[in-house]
Amino acid sequence: MLSCNTDDQKQDRTTSQSPQLQEISATPSAQSILAMAIEKTGMDLLKSASVSFDFRARHYTYTRKKGVYRYERIFKDEDGNAITDVLDNTGFLRLTNGDTSAVEDKKVKAYANSVNSVIYFAFLPFSLNDPAVISDYLGKVKLKGKEYHKIRVTFKQENGGDDFQDVFVYWFDTENYRMDYLAYEYHTDEGGMRFREAFNPREVNGVLFQDYKNYKPKEKGTVKLEAIDQAFELGALELLSEIVLENVKVVVNQE
Repeated sequence: MLSCNTDDQKQDRTTSQSPQLQEISATPSAQSILAMAIEKTGMDLLKSASVSFDFRARHYTYTRKKGVYRYERIFKDEDGNAITDVLDNTGFLRLTNGDTSAVEDKKVKAYANSVNSVIYFAFLPFSLNDPAVISDYLGKVKLKGKEYHKIRVTFKQENGGDDFQDVFVYWFDTENYRMDYLAYEYHTDEGGMRFREAFNPREVNGVLFQDYKNYKPKEKGTVKLEAIDQAFELGALELLSEIVLENVKVVVNQE
């Protein structure tokens, strides 16, 4: 595996205008904006790459090549055992001190969803090119004085995962196509709503990664998802946590 020439990639993304970008300028569509965002942020490189990072005292690895993927979450439990959770095309597996562990079905689903969720959010907007995605263009809006393409995303029930009923909204900068904000409404665990504001953007081997400030409405049930950006500017949200990826490393596979 070889890393790619990031300087050339960066120059290509900033100096050339693809047909997709010209199409977006004329007739915006959710699909074309998502495709451009993935391209401009280097997320398209993740189709064939290996990535590792640390998140909340746990180490994660990601490998993907020609549609074959493997995600790992590595940590020590309260008894000091080395735990490795593996999620790949075949399903979920837990290793304890290197040996396969028996896990009850209910926990298999929870562990698999947990690993997948961390990878999904860490690599946004990469996952938004999935066939299960249903995207709708909500128009251009201004947030903190900047103009954004606002897009709603839902998922088809088939191949949409266990949380296919969740609804997401994304805000993409109209100039550089970076995803500066995202929000979602979920229905598990009594439901709720979150709004995230990106900070600390940095490129790692040509791929843009960001950390996020995680907000929630001060009063549950008082904010509609598609108006949560307005609630944010009005101060109706409160900071819940920060989502920070550390020690990010990327190796792009040369196919």
